[in-house]
Amino acid sequence: MKTQTNSPATGDVLRYTAFSADPSGGNPAGVVLDASTLDDSARLAIAAELGYSETAFLTAPPEGLGEPGRAFTLRFFSPLAEVSFCGHATVATAVALAERRGPGEFVFATPVGTVPVEVDAQLRATLTSVDPHVEDVPAETLTEALAALNWQATDLDPSFPVRIAYAGARHLILAAATRQRLSHLDYDFDRLATLMRAHDLTTVQLVWRESGTVFHVRDPFPVGGVVEDPATGAAAAALGAYLREHGLVGAAARLTLHQGADMGRPGLLGVELREGDRRVRVSGTATRIA
Repeated sequence: MKTQTNSPATGDVLRYTAFSADPSGGNPAGVVLDASTLDDSARLAIAAELGYSETAFLTAPPEGLGEPGRAFTLRFFSPLAEVSFCGHATVATAVALAERRGPGEFVFATPVGTVPVEVDAQLRATLTSVDPHVEDVPAETLTEALAALNWQATDLDPSFPVRIAYAGARHLILAAATRQRLSHLDYDFDRLATLMRAHDLTTVQLVWRESGTVFHVRDPFPVGGVVEDPATGAAAAALGAYLREHGLVGAAARLTLHQGADMGRPGLLGVELREGDRRVRVSGTATRIA
C-alpha cells in the first residue's frame, strides 16, 4: 500500500463510505482532515450541504493524548445538529488517515471520551467504544415509540427486552419478531423525532436475530434530518453492550450485523465482546467515494 503524505487544505471535504468496500454500499460520511479554521456554524453548513447522516471534523488533540500525527480531536455534525459520537464517520476518518499516514492505531478525543481505532494493512478499522450502559424504558415511552413507528406490540420479539443502550450515543433497541416486520419501515418522521429528542436518542435500533451471532438491523434517524442511517457504528456498539447485559450472547462473542440492504446500501459491521472488558469493539472497512 502506498502511503500518501499530502495534506488537504483546511476545510476540504473528503467523501468515504464506511462498512462497505463498495462505494455504493455502506454509510457515506464526510471527512474534513483539517477543520482548524471552521467554527461550529461552518461545520454545520458543510454537513447540511453534503447531506450525509454525519460529517467528521478533525482538529489538534488535547496535549498528551497520543503520538503526534496519530492523535486528534474529532467532532461530528449531522445536517441538523452536532452528534455526540458517530461510529461510521470514525471508521471513515481512521481509514482516510491510514491511507495518508499508514496503518496502525489512531486516537480520537471525542465529545464522549477517548476512542482508539486500530487500522490494519487491509484498511479494516476497529474502534473501541467508551464504557457502555443499558437502562430500562418507561412503558409510556415504548407505547409512543410503537405508535410513531406504526408497529404493534405483537411485532416485537418478546425474548428481547426493550431498553435504551449507550456506548457513546443513546439508542432505543426494539427487536422485531420477523424479518418481514423489519423490512417494512414506514414511520411518522416528526412524531418519532419528538420522542427521540425528549429522551436524547440518536437512533432507534431495530433488530432481527437471524442466528446466535448474526443480526439484521435498521436505524431511523429523524433527529439528524435523515429518514434512515445505512450503517450505524455507534448503535452497533450499543447493541453489543445490550446483548451481553441481557445474556443474549456470551461475555466473549463475535457478532455480524447486516445493515442497509433494505435501502439499497448493504453494509457489514463486526462487533466484538471481550470477557473482562466492558467496552465494545466495532469493525469494518471504508472506501473513498469518487
